[in-house]
Formats: sequence, C-alpha cells, structure tokens
Amino acid sequence: MPEENRGTTTLPAPEKTGYGPVFAVREFRAVFLAHALSLLGVVVSEIALTVLVYELTGSPLLSALVFALGFLPYLVGGTLLSGVADRFPPRRVLVVCDLVCAGCAALMALPSTPVAALLVLRCVIAAVSPVFSGTRMATLTDILGDGDLFVLGRSLLRIVSQSAVLVGFGLGGVLLTVVSPRGALAVTLGTFLASALLLRLGTRRRPARAGGGALVRYSLSGARQVLGDRRIRALLLLLWVPPMFVVAPEALAAAYADEAGVGTAWIGLLMCAMPVGTIAGELYAGAALSPAARSRIVLPLAGGGLLPLLLYPFHPGLGWILLVLVLAGSAGAYTLGLDRWFVDAVPEELRGRAMTVHTAGLMTIQGVGMALAGAAAEIWAVSTVVGGVGVLGTVCCVLLAMEVRRTGRVRGDEGKAPVKGRGEKAEKGADIDTRDGADHDMTGR
Repeated sequence: MPEENRGTTTLPAPEKTGYGPVFAVREFRAVFLAHALSLLGVVVSEIALTVLVYELTGSPLLSALVFALGFLPYLVGGTLLSGVADRFPPRRVLVVCDLVCAGCAALMALPSTPVAALLVLRCVIAAVSPVFSGTRMATLTDILGDGDLFVLGRSLLRIVSQSAVLVGFGLGGVLLTVVSPRGALAVTLGTFLASALLLRLGTRRRPARAGGGALVRYSLSGARQVLGDRRIRALLLLLWVPPMFVVAPEALAAAYADEAGVGTAWIGLLMCAMPVGTIAGELYAGAALSPAARSRIVLPLAGGGLLPLLLYPFHPGLGWILLVLVLAGSAGAYTLGLDRWFVDAVPEELRGRAMTVHTAGLMTIQGVGMALAGAAAEIWAVSTVVGGVGVLGTVCCVLLAMEVRRTGRVRGDEGKAPVKGRGEKAEKGADIDTRDGADHDMTGR
C-alpha cells in the first residue's frame, strides 16, 4: 500500500476552551480508546503476573521484580529504540507495539512458561512501552496539530493513565477472584489486540518523519540533539523533576500508615489521593482555563507544587494529609502549558525521538525517586523524609523554572503563540497538517 501524503485543511480557530473539540476529531477518538484498552491491559497484566510469580515461587523478591523490572528496560528501550518513532510510519509502529505486547501476554498465559521466561517477557513489554508512548505523543501533533488541541489531547491521555491505575488495580483484583492469573493474562491479550485493531482501522497511514541509518546510532543521535539543546533540555527537566519528588508520598504510603498507627485501609486512600488530585487539576485546567491562562500557571505550579508536602512533619492528621496529597497532585496541571512549549521547541523531524526520550526519562526518574525515598526512610521517619522532599524538591523546581524562563526569553517564545508553521496555524485558521480524514470543524501514545 503506498504511503499517503499528509493532508491539509483550513480550520477555524477554537472560540472556547474545553475537551469537546478534541473528541470531535475522529482519529483522536480511536487513539483515546486504544490508549485506554492498552493501558488497562498493562496494569492488569502487572497484577496478574505479580500474583502468578508469587504462586509459582513463593518469593516476595521475585514477585516484586515484576514491577521493578519495568524501569531499566524502559530506559534502554527509550534510548536505543527512540529512532523507531521517526524512521517508520507511525501507525505501523503503534500497531506492531500492541501486537508485540499481545504476543508476550499470550506466552505468559501458557501453563508451560517458566518463571524466568515470564520475567523476560515483562522486560520486553517494558522496552516496547516508551516507543509506543513516544510515537503516540508525536502522532497527536499530526492528528490534532501543534496548538491547543494537542495540549488538551495530551491532557486527556494523562487523565486516562491516572484513571487506569485507579480502575485497573481494582479491576485486576476483582478479575483474579473469578479467573486464574493466567486467565487474567489471557484477558489482557484481548485488550492489546483490540487496541491494535482500533489503531489500524481508526487512524490513517502517514509516512515516516525522517530517513534511515543504523537504528541505534540514529536513536542516540536524536537523544544527543534533544538533550544538547538548552531550551529543550530545560523543558524536559521541568517535565521530569517534579514527578521524581512527588512520587515519594505514594512510595512510602504503607510505611507512613504504619508510622501513623492506622489500618491498611488507609494505605489505599493515601495512594489514591494524589491521582485524584491530578485528574481534578487536569480537568479544571483543560476545561476552564484558556491557553494563555494555562501558559501563565506553568512556572508557579511547577515551582510551588511540592509545598503542601511541608505539612507532613507536623503530623496534622490523616484527613489533612489526604488533602495535602490532593493539592500536590492537582499542581500537575502545569504540564498542559508546558506540553505546548515543548512541542513548539522540538523540530518536527526530531519529534518522535524527543517524545520517546521524554517518556522513558519520566518513567526512569520516577523509579529513581521511589528508590531514593525508600532509602531515606530507612534512616529517618517517613514524615521527615516527605517533608524534606518538599523542601529539596521545591528548591530544585524553582531553579528549573528560572532556567525555563531564561531560555524562553532568549528564544522569545515563552508563553507566546508558536511560530508560523506550527501551532499558530491551528489557532489562526491557516492550512495545517492533520491526520483526520473525517469531515469536522476542529483539529489540532
């Protein structure tokens, strides 16, 4: 089948903010539903695999490795395979990634698969994930454009991600009361296949963004270009560093509940509070704030979002701690405006690799944050550790916010409409690239 050229269409500027225009784009609806199914499959498979490994070995260490093994392959895949996102047609990459995950789930579900193979298959899924996510993120700029609709589309996918964690763990637990762990893995096989089918039939085929060369060299070259640009590097760090610190309370939820002398029921509440705040913050910023307002809140929220954690050492009571976590989570709304700055700063031919590096770095640095928080809690009280995280994290984030402001002034593009040829077209009605072939009035893993 020959490659199709990117189509162009003339679209009016959105007159109001909100998520409605994003769902008006047919291709985005397919990507949105595929993302929900694929992510649900990942979450349920992690739960089922953890239980399965524990049943087979009786080892808490090997069972915990199911989660821990997700971080290193994520970094390796995001670094060495990032070039896949630009070198191959994006729809093909997304479908193949889902099929690889489906194949891994099928092998995991086989009764004859040994524990070592189960862990290897878990690593394969983890290595594929950043390529899938980075390609999907870059694809959104083709589907929705580089402007405000892209920002809202990214926000919706993040909301799905947070919701999938809340729903997926509960659904996985219920599913395991009905079927065996291998049976649950067979269910996740279906979610991956459904995601692949949606992407294959619901999105258009587009050409690759860039040319050839050795894949690893091409991937590493892209990573060097991304990290070598001062503006892009500053934006990436501001996307990475706040999450590295904000995961500490979640990582230490069980230890904090023990320190506070409360029952295990509180652990679930402590772990759910921050995702609830994140979802609420994203929804409010996306639905109620204009693009200019979302741009204005980036640096204040990024710099001060960890301040609520300073209440931890004062032991205010668990009700107040839940509110603290909701507030810290809601500060994640800064990413809506920052996403816009990031996509404006990255050249189109580098976009797939940049998005993959961003995804891999985010997952890796959160893993590092969890590990460091756990190590610190071996020495100091959990409340002291979380309070210290609030102080140290705020200092780091304020310094990064200052660097982002400086680089924005040098380029003259911080908080402004993107340069002509990118997001400005989406908001001024010029001809823009679009991946949606449906007849609609709005356009922009």
